Amino acid sequence: MSDLLTPAQMAATHAAGFSQSRSWSALEFAALLDSPLIFAAGDARCFALVRVIADEAELLTIVTDPAHQRQGLARACMAAWESLARARGAAEVFLEVAEDNAPAQALYRDCGFAECGRRSGYYRREGANPADAILMRKSLR
Repeated sequence: MSDLLTPAQMAATHAAGFSQSRSWSALEFAALLDSPLIFAAGDARCFALVRVIADEAELLTIVTDPAHQRQGLARACMAAWESLARARGAAEVFLEVAEDNAPAQALYRDCGFAECGRRSGYYRREGANPADAILMRKSLR
């Protein structure tokens, strides 16, 4: 997967993949990528944004453009960002996922993540009840 991904491409893919919730803007992606602690893996079809601090990595977002889903891109992107995080010194990785996002939870479990906590009512949605965030963790050792 290519790492030549612009903030505008990221925003477009994020908007397509998160059409039911607020997506991130190109300016938000650019600001995040200004940090030396944050990196992207993937391409305009599927990408992940990750932060590594000390020996922990956090998956900030991962998204696949709906036109490219069910092709194994998210699984490949997961492997790519985990490898890059390990190269940056991460020994543990974590993420959060909405309790009602069963496809993402299945992907994360298949990639070796296990639930380690919850944030009650974390995902606020206009016109709908808030959803809990499921916290998941994995060792890279």
